[in-house]
Amino acid sequence: MPSTKLRQAAKGEDCTLRLYPHCNGDPETVVLCHLPSHAGMARKSPDWWGVYGCSCCHDVIDGRCKTEIPKVEVERSKLRALFETQTRMRDKGLIR
Repeated sequence: MPSTKLRQAAKGEDCTLRLYPHCNGDPETVVLCHLPSHAGMARKSPDWWGVYGCSCCHDVIDGRCKTEIPKVEVERSKLRALFETQTRMRDKGLIR
């Protein structure tokens, strides 16, 4: 159930992950980062199960960048980011 509107809405947004010290703080690099779900291997989660993330934070949560951040803190950041992202999506009228 891909939603081009939800993916495009990430453009120019602030990163909701904010994984210090990795976050680059550049809204021009922000995309919709899909969080893991029951979708299975090689399948993306639905677009409403994603967060606004800069390129550096996206690399961390997808495992392309090593980090010293404890795994539990990364997971907490994902949940906080999901709440913030969905709040922004709701405020824009993209989700209910």
